[in-house]
Formats: sequence, C-alpha cells, structure tokens
Amino acid sequence: MDLTRSPTIALAERRIAWLEERQRVLAQNIANADTPGYLPRDIGAFAQSLSDAMAMARTAGSHLEGRTGVARARAERGAERAANGNGVSLDREALKVADTDTAHALATGLYRRWIGLFRTALGRQQ
Repeated sequence: MDLTRSPTIALAERRIAWLEERQRVLAQNIANADTPGYLPRDIGAFAQSLSDAMAMARTAGSHLEGRTGVARARAERGAERAANGNGVSLDREALKVADTDTAHALATGLYRRWIGLFRTALGRQQ
C-alpha cells in the first residue's frame, strides 16, 4: 500500500501547501511595510480553496483539468492606510504569521503521526 495515496495524507499535504503559500504572502506584506501605496494581501480561507479544488476535479479523461494549486493572494479590503498610502499593520501581520505557524505545526504533527500509525501497523520502528 502506498501511504502517499491516502486521502488523509493528501489533505495534510494540501493544508501544508496552503499554509506555506500564506506564510509567503504574509512575509511579503511585512517586507513592504514601508512601501508607499502598498496594500496588504492574503489568500482565501483553506476551506474555500479546498472546496474550489474539489469542485474542479477531473472526472473523465476528456475533461480539462481544474486548477489544483493553492489559492491566489489578493489585496485585503478595508485596510487602514498610513499617510503614504501603505495599508500594512505590523501587529495584524504578526498575529496572522503566528496563527499560520501554529496551524503549520499542527498539520505537520498530524502528518507525522499518521505515518507513524502505518509504521506501527507494519511492525517498524518510528
């Protein structure tokens, strides 16, 4: 049995990829905190990107493939702007980074435990 074909592993991998993309977008926001006119960006919720990917699943060989990547970054609406037009709040971005880091640790922990269950079932050491 190929462990990488498990729906649980596939979901964990998709979640980790989404979290990595979000961390990249948040890092860009922080890097541009002093850029005049820069608006902070974020990606859509994981649940939405997951349902979008599932709705676009290829069900027959003649069908076109849907987009399987993670959500795209878009400018946040309603961001307060500084005098130079910059809308990045370092406090808000730091909270998002911490939340994303916690979610990433949870997803990778679940991934490791799931693989550990298979190793235990096969009688292998972890």
